[in-house]
Amino acid sequence: MLRYGLLVLLAASLLGCETPAERAARVKGEVEDMIKVYGPGCEKLGYAKETDSWRECILHLRARDDIRYSTRPTTTTCIGHRGFYNCTSY
Repeated sequence: MLRYGLLVLLAASLLGCETPAERAARVKGEVEDMIKVYGPGCEKLGYAKETDSWRECILHLRARDDIRYSTRPTTTTCIGHRGFYNCTSY
């Protein structure tokens, strides 16, 4: 029974692997999406299209949004008494 469980686990893990071509296609799609979303904003900020500074602007805006909308867990701790609280979020 254990042997069949291991075989099923191995087969499931192999099916989830990406080939280099699939990974490259996925990354290319992500880059195209970033250009569609952040490209016009960088042009409005004054960066000439298809320049290195324009590309850096796109990466900067994407990184800022990744940090802003990350789903990492947060904890809030409040210390104080009735009406006088000091709360800190991590």
